[in-house]
Amino acid sequence: MRMSHLFSNTLREAPSDAQVTSHQLLLRAGFVRQHAAGVFSALPLGQRSLTKIEQIVREEMDAIGGQEIKMPVINPAELWQETGRWHAIGSELTRFKDRTDREMVLAMTHEEAVTDLVRQEIHSYRQLPALVYHIQTKWRDDPRPRAGLIRVREFTMKDSYSLDADEAGLDRQYRAHYQAYFNLFHRCDLTPIAVGSDTGMMGGSMAHEFMVLTPIGEDTLMLCDTCHYAANRQVAKFRKPAVPDEAPQPLKKIATPGITTIEDLAAFLEQPKSALAKAVFMIAELVPAVELATQRFVFAIVRGDMTLNETKLANAIQARDLRPATDAEIRAVGAEPGYGSPIGIDGEPLIVVDDAVSDSPNLVAGANEAGYHLLNVNVGRDFEPDYVADIAAAQAEDACPSCGAPLRAERGIEVGNIFKLGTRYSESLGATYVDEEGKPHPVVMGSYGIGIGRTLACIAETHNDEQGLIWPITVAPFHVHLLTLGPGGSEARGVAERLYSDLQAAGTEVLYDDRDRSPGIKFNDADLIGLPLRITVARRGLAQDAVEFKLRTAQKRELVPRSRAVAEAQVKLAELRASVESRLTEIPFKAPA
Repeated sequence: MRMSHLFSNTLREAPSDAQVTSHQLLLRAGFVRQHAAGVFSALPLGQRSLTKIEQIVREEMDAIGGQEIKMPVINPAELWQETGRWHAIGSELTRFKDRTDREMVLAMTHEEAVTDLVRQEIHSYRQLPALVYHIQTKWRDDPRPRAGLIRVREFTMKDSYSLDADEAGLDRQYRAHYQAYFNLFHRCDLTPIAVGSDTGMMGGSMAHEFMVLTPIGEDTLMLCDTCHYAANRQVAKFRKPAVPDEAPQPLKKIATPGITTIEDLAAFLEQPKSALAKAVFMIAELVPAVELATQRFVFAIVRGDMTLNETKLANAIQARDLRPATDAEIRAVGAEPGYGSPIGIDGEPLIVVDDAVSDSPNLVAGANEAGYHLLNVNVGRDFEPDYVADIAAAQAEDACPSCGAPLRAERGIEVGNIFKLGTRYSESLGATYVDEEGKPHPVVMGSYGIGIGRTLACIAETHNDEQGLIWPITVAPFHVHLLTLGPGGSEARGVAERLYSDLQAAGTEVLYDDRDRSPGIKFNDADLIGLPLRITVARRGLAQDAVEFKLRTAQKRELVPRSRAVAEAQVKLAELRASVESRLTEIPFKAPA
């Protein structure tokens, strides 16, 4: 490809709203352009890299028995209504009516569509196991798109779906995906970690997320360096400190004028925060099986030295969504902002207490009266919770649930996920097979996703320097950036033209900067675009019958005899490929704790 014909331009500066490195560099290097919040076009350089990522994904899926299909972006609403997700998912799911007034969905994921295919195509145990996948556009009307391709509204994903007769078969395919994901990400020169995660709207019994560690990540991961426990903070467990063995004491009301925070209350009473009960007031959307969501007031209580984990709370009460309650809503149930407790409240709020609160005697809690708290509050004696569950968020330095060593917190970007769906969708949609004895059973399913654009962004985020991008050989849009320094008609231009043809004939992908621009602009653009090998044809080198080679990852340049330029380029590119392939290794499977 000649740069004089390339359908993109490099930018000296990134737009002011591009805040993260990958977004800035992909824009500046001419890989993508933005149309609206979370909506991008891939330009030729970006599309070539995306296509290479997709091909790596295809190869790894095919290697574990995958068959590629293509499912539609638009789904009939009936499928989503049959599974219940029509009601369970909020405004992120885009619903519309076609010209015949039929309700439709812009698919944000394809479990419904694939299960509809399964119930049409799978009838006998002889057809199992099976694995199908597709690479398709999706739409999620995310209210907070950010960081370029890392969080968007329209995106391309690989979804694969395993189909089995039993849980043992699902376990085999789940583990095969686990290894395949490490293989394909390593081939993209990424170093992910697999962490236990929330099954969320997908449902099922187990899930892993594949995370690339980076300070700009939206997810917080809790990691143990001793036993290698790893989990998304949304679901991370931790060993809670032992509670004092005390007999319940009489309830006592005390004045605490102007004390509305846990920190101030602990200081006022000269007690540790662990002796206090922290009330968090939420409004939850609960979703019955076939009805629209209903709102319930939720009274969540954790110990004063802990923080509420909203994901754990939502899972405990099967809530579709949670939001903080307003002061008016808090007072409507007889509670008082800053001084709340479940004692003496009105109506039918859901009372959810963390298991550490349930186990802790004689806590301090609000008296539901401004300026007053209660001493010696005991769960079970002074109020009855509707739920007792682990709803506290793990923090750095908390004890690992597996070995007790301190946990550390890291930020990460999710590039892939795998879910054990079980029979959640096949039962809803009637996707069954008949066993050897003629008895019907629901197909056991798994779902496995990878964000193609997000993978590209993560590569850009982790492979760059002050000059620009540094593409791994496996996903670089071109292998070689060929530059000529000299005017048209010069010896350098003639040599570069022949070298361009010879490299292409040898199967090397070349981006040839044939523009009449200054050497500084050409070198800057080459560093910004970040192809693995730069070859420069200039008068100084040709005086020694040589051309200049420079790897993007190297500081030094070297002169290569002109007659050996093509062969030497192939050697260096092969070495780069071998370096990436050397990363492929078997990764022991680790189930979420």
